[in-house]
Amino acid sequence: MRPPEGEDRPTSRLDALVARARRLVEPHLAPGAVVAVSGGADSLALAAVAGFFVRRRGVDARAVVVDHGLQDGSAEVASRAAAQCEALGLSATVCRVEVRDLGSGPEDAARVARHRALHAEADGAPILLAHTLDDQAESVLLGLARGSGPRSIDGMRPGSGALRRPFLALRRAETERICALHDVEPWHDPHNDDPAYRRVRVRRELLPLMEEVLGGGVAEALARTADLVRADADLLDAMACDEAPPSGAIDDVTAFADLDPAVRMRVWRRLAVAAGAAAGELSHAHTRALDGLLDARGGTRIELPGHVTAVRDGRGVRFLDAR
Repeated sequence: MRPPEGEDRPTSRLDALVARARRLVEPHLAPGAVVAVSGGADSLALAAVAGFFVRRRGVDARAVVVDHGLQDGSAEVASRAAAQCEALGLSATVCRVEVRDLGSGPEDAARVARHRALHAEADGAPILLAHTLDDQAESVLLGLARGSGPRSIDGMRPGSGALRRPFLALRRAETERICALHDVEPWHDPHNDDPAYRRVRVRRELLPLMEEVLGGGVAEALARTADLVRADADLLDAMACDEAPPSGAIDDVTAFADLDPAVRMRVWRRLAVAAGAAAGELSHAHTRALDGLLDARGGTRIELPGHVTAVRDGRGVRFLDAR
């Protein structure tokens, strides 16, 4: 592996893209930081950038390569990715996980297994993920298709607990260039070309068509929209938290009806989930039905996923365990 662009050759100039990537990554490299690596271009680019700080600045960070075991030869792919991380200056651990699809689909099941392993390895330290602006744009489009409100299109957060996504401002092509500049050869996941996955069709067909029809800049606009929607949704959620009754029930429907609908619908959801309703199955139709209890007769009941029933009771609404 030759020296990375501009690093160990005094006469060369530091590539502007590499410099930008370093600025994005450096704030997230707290002691014990874990760089999640799959072997693809995005994660190896992240490993290359983090490796600079380990080699030249003595930063305490390492790579964890997750092997999902879902494809033939996955162990060899993981081993090769780990070897490339080691050459970049990051000690690397290969972690084999068992993926169990409990009905949410193979992608979600793999993500759950991967994150569980990464959290166990990091033990509270930051976990750096290599999602790019392209990934963000795809997430927004997929969320828009679900039509389940602002939270479905607010995309991935730059930081959420231990999870950090420093590359959300970079395009996928830029991570490929970072790999080339560091003489790193990424693995190409065949699943990324499989049209059986909806995300692949969004990436290969829908986004290019939108770029062509709308004149470019679509991915950036979608990522920007996610940032704006997330900020608004965070504010409304905070307001809903302040308005949610600590008793877990609505005592006065007349006063509750005076809340702004955007806040009121969020309060309904909070109360339902707190009562035991299944958050992943609680739809907008359910919260609208709950809101209809404000004008309903006493005794009217709404059945919610997770064996929870909401009942109009006099001037209020109570949540009951239906089991």
